[in-house]
Amino acid sequence: MKKYFLLSFSFILMGCQQESNSLTPLFSFPNKLKEVSGITYVPSANLLWVLEDRGNPNAIYSINSNGKIENTLTIANTDNIDWEDITKDKEGNLYIGDFGNNDNERKDLSIYKIDKNALQSKSATPVYKISFTYPEQKDFPPKKSEMFYDVEGFFEFKDNFYLFTKNRSKGFDGTAFLYKIPNAPGVHLAVLMGKFETCTVYNSCAITSATISPNDEKVAILTHDKLFLFENFKNDDFLNGTKTVLELNHFSQKEAACFKDNDRLFLADERTKSIGGNVYNVSLKMLKSKS
Repeated sequence: MKKYFLLSFSFILMGCQQESNSLTPLFSFPNKLKEVSGITYVPSANLLWVLEDRGNPNAIYSINSNGKIENTLTIANTDNIDWEDITKDKEGNLYIGDFGNNDNERKDLSIYKIDKNALQSKSATPVYKISFTYPEQKDFPPKKSEMFYDVEGFFEFKDNFYLFTKNRSKGFDGTAFLYKIPNAPGVHLAVLMGKFETCTVYNSCAITSATISPNDEKVAILTHDKLFLFENFKNDDFLNGTKTVLELNHFSQKEAACFKDNDRLFLADERTKSIGGNVYNVSLKMLKSKS
């Protein structure tokens, strides 16, 4: 669970979901998966791979279209310090983002590569580990007004990772940074690519996931009730593309997103008491037609 989530979240969540049914669940996660924080889709197997964040096992899970666990893959020689997202490359290898940093004090931020040929096993050792730091961060933790270094969403694109930060600063204004890290083993300095503003209400505007379409033409950024869509960009200049805000008209603790195809996305939320813990399917075309 997220340390800085407002105490009133459960109340707000229940009220908003009771008022809105714009998203219909495809299925609910098994009861053992209460804190899903990342998902990615493997079309060749028609499976979602999911992970949970800190306090949960160092394992990832494949989920079939009925919401059942097909395989539990323990990731050997790792600890789930705070796994926040999972993504894949064009070859089908998976990557685990161990970069949750609620307090902005971590110096052990990591990404693990999992070979696609190990996904049917019960245990796998990462092919390699990528470690990184943010050059702009000088203090651990920084001032409460400069807590920009938590991440819950990333994707792989042309042999690089792109990380979108979750702003935890006092006086939240929606500012998010985009960082770039090479997909290569070793220790790297993250490169600041730019920043943008989501909106100014934390519960609606803090970034919880990021994903890129299979054709590499759309980038979608998730919050609890919105998608920020970037299109018409060149190369990896995502932030200078056309930005569209798509309202989901559905409020829950959404923590994960991935593309199913070039139009449709899977979204997932954490289970909060009796609410959430579901996977949803949304169409960008449909959301645009209602915006």
